[in-house]
Amino acid sequence: MGRGSPIPPMLRRKIVEQNQKGVSQRRIDKLSLSTVHNIIQRFRESGTISVCKVQGRKTILDARDLRALRRHCITSRNATVMEITTWAQEYFQKTLSVNTIHRAIRRCQLKLYRSKKKPYLNMIQKLRCFLWAKAHLKWTVAKWKTVLWSDESKFVLFGKLGRHVIRTKEDKDNPSCYQRSVQKPASLMVWGCMSEEGSGY
Repeated sequence: MGRGSPIPPMLRRKIVEQNQKGVSQRRIDKLSLSTVHNIIQRFRESGTISVCKVQGRKTILDARDLRALRRHCITSRNATVMEITTWAQEYFQKTLSVNTIHRAIRRCQLKLYRSKKKPYLNMIQKLRCFLWAKAHLKWTVAKWKTVLWSDESKFVLFGKLGRHVIRTKEDKDNPSCYQRSVQKPASLMVWGCMSEEGSGY
């Protein structure tokens, strides 16, 4: 049989029945002539209308393995493909390459993305920010002028050095996909302050 989906058994049975009733293969207009001929020829040789054994190389990871791989990728989103390959070789007890795992990750509807940079704030820090804003809600402009404001800026020295995360396109705002690092390697932090009298370093 040619490439594509196999012919349904009901249609194969009708083709054989029409041929047994004396209808020529050319007058059986269900499918192409070559397909009809192959179905009838197989029935004459083997006496069955079942589909031939599928040819070609089978995939190393079946559907059950892909489900396990997807669960592991979602649990370890920041793992590299090499680390996932090492885990897969030990878990499935199979010889797997990095390219095979990379293709399997795409079959799981996942992809490698650069993780978003978000500051790490736990619940205690969020509560303190809320209480601080609530306590200073009624401050006057004159009182705010007595405050010394400070800020810091970060400059990366050697290009983009962000980590990647394994996720779907829709999971970009999932908190587990954020990069919660305070400071990257190979970066420079500059601190400064500003008040009513001026600015300083």
